[in-house]
Amino acid sequence: MIKQLWNSYSYAIILIAFSFGMAFLLFLNTGNANQVEYVKVEVKQGDSLWKMAEEFKDAHNMSSKDFVAWVEEFNHIHLGKIHPGDKVYLPITDGEIISETNLASVILED
Repeated sequence: MIKQLWNSYSYAIILIAFSFGMAFLLFLNTGNANQVEYVKVEVKQGDSLWKMAEEFKDAHNMSSKDFVAWVEEFNHIHLGKIHPGDKVYLPITDGEIISETNLASVILED
């Protein structure tokens, strides 16, 4: 009976098993994509959230608008107002900062 089912529906069984396997892998990959990593930076004179979004554009995969909105929400900043000496978290990973910038000095969190 099982051999007869396999002979009749082997392609469908393989397709369904493959689909479930791919769905599982996609689920595992999507879970990691939603995790945001960040670094803490100290604001210097002349900094703005928009400048930081542009400066670190290669270290995040957000639009500048989404980057600024994330930073404002995560750091409880209203109307984008930051001041020299403030420390803010940015949604970028430590390893993605390629060079030191004039905008902010990076303070890596342990």
